[in-house]
Amino acid sequence: MKDLTQGSISRHLLVMALPMAVGMLVQTLYLMVDLYFVARLGDAALAGVGAAGNVMMAIMALTQILGVGTVALIAHAAGAKDQPAANLVFNQSLVLAAVLAVLALVIGLSFAPLYMHSLGADAATAAAGTTYLLWFVPGLALQFAAVAMVSALRGTGIVQPTMVVQLVTVLLNCVLAPVLIAGIGTGHPLGVAGAGLASTLSVAAGVALLGVYFLRLEKYVGFHRDEWRPRLATWLKILNIGLPAGGEFMLMFVYTAVIYGVIRQFGAPAQAGFGVGIRLMQALILPAMAIAFAVAPVAGQNFGAKNGARVRRTFRDAALIGSLAMGLIGVLAWWAAPALVGFFVADPAAAAVGVGFLRMVCFNFVPSGLIFSCSGMFQALGNTWPAVIASGTRLASFALPALWASHQPWFRIEHVWYLSVATVAIQMVVSLVLLGREFGRRLRFPA
Repeated sequence: MKDLTQGSISRHLLVMALPMAVGMLVQTLYLMVDLYFVARLGDAALAGVGAAGNVMMAIMALTQILGVGTVALIAHAAGAKDQPAANLVFNQSLVLAAVLAVLALVIGLSFAPLYMHSLGADAATAAAGTTYLLWFVPGLALQFAAVAMVSALRGTGIVQPTMVVQLVTVLLNCVLAPVLIAGIGTGHPLGVAGAGLASTLSVAAGVALLGVYFLRLEKYVGFHRDEWRPRLATWLKILNIGLPAGGEFMLMFVYTAVIYGVIRQFGAPAQAGFGVGIRLMQALILPAMAIAFAVAPVAGQNFGAKNGARVRRTFRDAALIGSLAMGLIGVLAWWAAPALVGFFVADPAAAAVGVGFLRMVCFNFVPSGLIFSCSGMFQALGNTWPAVIASGTRLASFALPALWASHQPWFRIEHVWYLSVATVAIQMVVSLVLLGREFGRRLRFPA
């Protein structure tokens, strides 16, 4: 366990954020590697895998329910120097992970065809996405066990082991992808099915490595079978914090699904270009996400220690670091957009859509950094409902105008990108206002 209630806050944020940024970049490379090889199969396969990849947002919504609640409660316990409470939360999160994994597996396998046929630009796109999902959903279900262990480590201030495990898994995925997708070395290409299978096998290896780490090296929290009997009181505490955060990611899933739906009229090349563009965007905003992920344990431990001044300074430092980083990345991404998209897409029509999208969302980077920092603070304070309200404001202000505009004769795909920039700015303002209110309500500690 690392004590985050003492020392430089900026240093704590950077020391935790850097390994997490590397780990999340490695995680994003799962889809990047898949997209690279799947792109060689044509626009329909690329569009299908891109649309299917959005299901990760729905699964992330469920993993966030588990992860955010676990991080917050373990950070609070660690800040209060209550190790037994931290152990109980960790072991109960493992039990809850098993329940959510079964739920995700059943829903994912049952509704994959319906989801893809509702969003695919044509039958070939829908078929490719469905095949990919059927092989990838088992890997997504395994993510729950990984999230429970990673969140416990993050709540105690430990992030380096997570980075190492994620690096090993992505290297394994890089080896398996060309073998299973293109049949290199075997002569039996599996196409999009191979992409899903490669990711599932890699996730399984990561879960196994994390399990070995907890059995042999982790000392502060660990596996205790006597604490595996379901305890509804602990589950409710996890869910009370985690459910709103999961709702936030589910709204992001709906948001992306709306985009795929309104641009399907422009064909598979448009969906393929958008699919590549959004994966690149997700990789480029990782520094802001890493800072936000570091905010939760740093501010959470100080909140548990009832140090309101350090909680406020945590947000100030995170907002400054995140804004500077995202401003620089936004400028570089705007300039390098053609090269980044061109690495994955050869079709000029798809590439033009991807470049247009990426250059426009560069204007979202700084506001997104502030939004993520606010989200991390809401997690640290143990109340994630304000983040859901802010995300809901963005979805409402985006989805209805986008759906209406898509049926107008003057509608162009660029209108979707313009609307996205405007609604992210709205979400940023709402997030900052709600965070100020939470500070006033929750940081009133007795002397």
